Parts: sequence; C-alpha cells; structure tokens
Amino acid sequence: MATLKVIRKRIASVKSTQQITKAMKMVAAAKLRRAQEAATQARPYMEKLGDLLHNVASRVGEEAHPLLAARDEERKVDLLLLTSDRGLCGGLNANLIRMATEFVKERGTNTRVRLTLVGRKGYDHFKKRPVDIAENHINLMGGPGHELALRIAGRVSRDFAAGESDGAYLIYSQFRSTLSQVPTLKQLLPLRRDIEGAGDLVEYIYEPDLAMLLDRLLRQYITGLVSHAFLESIASEHAARMTAMGSATTNASEMIDRLTLAMNRARQATITRELMEIVGGAEALKG
Repeated sequence: MATLKVIRKRIASVKSTQQITKAMKMVAAAKLRRAQEAATQARPYMEKLGDLLHNVASRVGEEAHPLLAARDEERKVDLLLLTSDRGLCGGLNANLIRMATEFVKERGTNTRVRLTLVGRKGYDHFKKRPVDIAENHINLMGGPGHELALRIAGRVSRDFAAGESDGAYLIYSQFRSTLSQVPTLKQLLPLRRDIEGAGDLVEYIYEPDLAMLLDRLLRQYITGLVSHAFLESIASEHAARMTAMGSATTNASEMIDRLTLAMNRARQATITRELMEIVGGAEALKG
C-alpha cells in the first residue's frame, strides 16, 4: 500500500490537472457557441448556391467548362485533409487521419495522391511517411479562414483545368452535435452536375451570358465548399475538445474520491498500528 505522503501528493496532482481540464472545457464551450453559429448559418447559403449551380450546369454539357469534365481514369488526385493544430480533442484527428490513410491505400500505386494538409496534427503524421505533400498550413491563428479557402480552391481548380490532376477530394469533420462529429469525404472536382439537395429546374434569364455565369458559379461553389468545411471542422474541434475535457474532469473527480478513500484507510491503519504499539508497550511495562 502507498504511504500517506505519496497518496496526498497524488491527490494534489490530480486536483491540479482537474482545474486545467475544467478550464479548457469552459473555454471550448465558449468558442463552440460562435463556431456552431457560423457553421449552421453557412449551410443555407451553400444549399441555395448548389441549387443555382444545378440549374445552370444541367443546361450544358461537360465540355462547357473544364471543371465539369470527368476523367476516364484517375492517375493524379489532390486530397485536402483538415485536422486541428492542437490535440486534447478525443479521437477527432485520429479518425480523420485514418480516413485519409485508407483513401491513399485504396488508390494504390496506380494513382498519385498529392496531399494538402491544413492543421498540425495531419502534417505531423504524414511528414514521416512516403506521401507527396503539396502544401501544409499549420499554426493558423483563429483557424483557417476564407482567404486560405480561396487560395486552395483556386490552386486545385487551376491544376484540374490544366490537366495536372484528375480529381480533387476533401476530408473534414462534419459537425452534427456536441457529441457527434462525423469524418466526411467529399469530392470537389470534377464537380458533379447533379448537386445534392438541388431542387427542380427553374427558368432564368442570364446576363451577361451563360458561360460567364457558369464559370463564376463553379469557382464560387468550390471555394464555398472548402470554406464551409473549415467552419465545420472548427466547430467539430471545439465540440470534441469540450466533450473530452468534460470526461477528463469527471474522471479526475472519481480518481480523487478513490484516492481520498485510500488515504483515509492508510491513515486509519497508521492510527491503529500506533495504538497497538502503545498498548503493547504498556503491557510490557506491567510485566
């Protein structure tokens, strides 16, 4: 059995850790409210933009724009992986990295996968492995924003249009609730003409012309997909961290209770042993 001094030091250590995890949970909860609002408010915009793009793209063929042209075979693809810069958020990053690893393995040696990594956790994992890393963006204050989404979307679009890649995919964590964050794989390019969630076709009068409008909508939609994935990932990170730190705080309380019980038992054993020594000494003096 551990000594009384050792148990007391361990209780103090666990209480100190508990204060840190409790503070981190409160900070994550405060950030989550803003991040959740940003992610949920962006969803109607992306749905309406998808409806409009569906109406325009359904009236033209694949040859109308390079970003609509599907390839017969994917030999070179871009994969954008979104992870967090910091840990202590449960299995969020591990699930995303596992999905990205499976994506690379499924493509095999016939397809070259070029990674664009946003977040230190993903970069720290893949920099030690034999993969092609095109870009990495780490230690972003306040998280990735629209400007970075614009740059990344522009680069993958240019590479696809120029024939330097045959497709582009996005892996991120979709925020559903405080307790549910789902790793999601989404195809960016070539852009499917049957956008999910699109409604019935609506007749529009196009000004200045259909080709220019289609180009603007395509580029804006791809940028919007990346930017919205950033918002979903930020909300997922804060939710996962709040849940993980809440569980850690609860576990610390349970550990403190067990250690306190062990400390009381050790103290009681010490007192009992001292009393027995006193009684034994008194009996010896009587003899």
